[in-house]
Amino acid sequence: MKKSERAHAADNSGHKKEDERTRGDGVHESQERVKSEVRDDLIRNSQPILANKSQMLGMPQFGLRDNLIKCELLKNEDAYTYIKNYSFFLGTYNVNGQNPKESLSPWLASTATPPDFYLVGFQELDLSKEAFLFNDTPKEPEWMLAVYKGLHPDAKYALVKLVRLVGIMLLFYVKAEHAAHISEMEAETVGTGVMGRMGNKGAVAIRFQFHNSDICVVNSHLAAHTEEFERRNQDFKDICRRIQFRQDDLTLPPLAIMKHNVVLWLGDLNYRISDLEVDHVKDLIAKKDFETLYNHDQLKRQMDEEVVFVGFTEGEIDFQPTYKYDTGSDQWDTSEKCRVPAWCDRILWRGKNIKQLHYQSHMTLKTSDHKPVSSLLEIGIKVVNEESYKRTFEEIVRHIDRMENDCIPSVSLSEREFFFQDVKFMQHQAKTVSVYNDGQVPCQFEFIPKLDEPTYCKPWLTANPAKGFLAQGTSVDIDLEVFVNRSTAPELNSGQQQLEDILVLHLERGKDYFISVTGNYLPSCFGSSLSTLCLLREPIQDMPLETIRELVRSLNANQCCQVCGCFSCSRVEATPIPITQPCQKNLYFNPGMQFLSGNLLETRLG
Repeated sequence: MKKSERAHAADNSGHKKEDERTRGDGVHESQERVKSEVRDDLIRNSQPILANKSQMLGMPQFGLRDNLIKCELLKNEDAYTYIKNYSFFLGTYNVNGQNPKESLSPWLASTATPPDFYLVGFQELDLSKEAFLFNDTPKEPEWMLAVYKGLHPDAKYALVKLVRLVGIMLLFYVKAEHAAHISEMEAETVGTGVMGRMGNKGAVAIRFQFHNSDICVVNSHLAAHTEEFERRNQDFKDICRRIQFRQDDLTLPPLAIMKHNVVLWLGDLNYRISDLEVDHVKDLIAKKDFETLYNHDQLKRQMDEEVVFVGFTEGEIDFQPTYKYDTGSDQWDTSEKCRVPAWCDRILWRGKNIKQLHYQSHMTLKTSDHKPVSSLLEIGIKVVNEESYKRTFEEIVRHIDRMENDCIPSVSLSEREFFFQDVKFMQHQAKTVSVYNDGQVPCQFEFIPKLDEPTYCKPWLTANPAKGFLAQGTSVDIDLEVFVNRSTAPELNSGQQQLEDILVLHLERGKDYFISVTGNYLPSCFGSSLSTLCLLREPIQDMPLETIRELVRSLNANQCCQVCGCFSCSRVEATPIPITQPCQKNLYFNPGMQFLSGNLLETRLG
């Protein structure tokens, strides 16, 4: 949804600086009608294929696993894609600030069959100071209308993108039936003119994904003058360095021009013919000895030295230079400067499965001092086979599942159930469990609390060590220690608690193991209250736990005699019993805090 909104805003509202500019009030109604026709709803910025298939198969988008799947899909791209050829018409025209005065059909509709794509670049669209200072010109809609009228008449085209920097403009049209397969559209501009930043020279660029191929198109206007070839080289490097396309996933770094499967570069590159006099050049042109002339071309020499356009290809030039002519004619420059003819306007490409069908100039157009140039490329695009993609995707997911299972930490325990026999007050008992790492990766273990419990074990139990690290193939002995002290003895004596607990041994990124710890505790007078002991008629270890539990419950629920703890309903509000008045247990109280009775004292405490 974010992509669609951004694409709609970029192509219709004109808010981004490199997209459509605000039209002036003087634009003709017919031009506005044409713009509305070409800017229809044919273009939908769909999700890229990977995201679509992830959603289709219910694949959650999360971290490392998702990145692994994407990497594997890219590595196995040949398994689910096939190459299908599409025709790309590339055109470049330096219009020298002129208005469109003639039909562009001899240039744009020169192919026998309508191309699938049009990528049309202009330079020097407007040479006025207003265009330079405010980056706004009324000539943009005029040339846009002229291009629309000049497209091949045998197909319906939609305008996908318009991007302009001062006088450098790039128009992107596509056949209506291909529009739905275009996604991830972005545009950028960079100025390399005055002070290395102004837009009188520089480039505009767009990038997009068509089916499963990433394509970048650059329209540039480099530095002028014959001797400035090194400045042109630097302009090229600056453009490659400074144009960075943002990605939909903002966590990913921006994409540079050379990171695309296909790069198409067109424009007025301004490389001249050097080391030859103007008359000699014209003589070679008259003889159509373009091979000799091409050997003196600056761009050819710089590419041969691998200074610029490394990895790019240019088709064979078998047409006469496109610069410089007297405006409105086919005559070479007759001004005082008498410029040496040159192939300033060029089209190059970089990538695989690209074949050039034609590369030519169009001499019949005489609006400018340049002649337009066109190239028809047949480009093999990677198209996804849906069934193969689904099959490959599922195989990758299964493979990663197996990898994850192999990498899940695993241990084996020597024993999982432990019983502690005859545990006594303040007497330590311990048993050992051996934990062996039988997995394929190191693991980290730790005893963790159970649900709604503050600690991993009961207070009378400890595990030593409670956490640690195990290398592959190693083991560790963990001591399970039981120790009953005065804080834990009362509840064990009274039967309110028993020696029962379950330890949860957790492996980081792995599963949990459960260890059962049980035992029997021998109650004693230690840790028991005097009030409880006074109620016992026999040794505490000889009494059933249920009886002791009932006594304690009764003591907690009722008031007792303050002397012996007996139930004295008639003396509930009484003060300590006088020595001359026995309580129900026949106990007497004396100032020395001694209990006096015939055989009772021996029975209770002995």
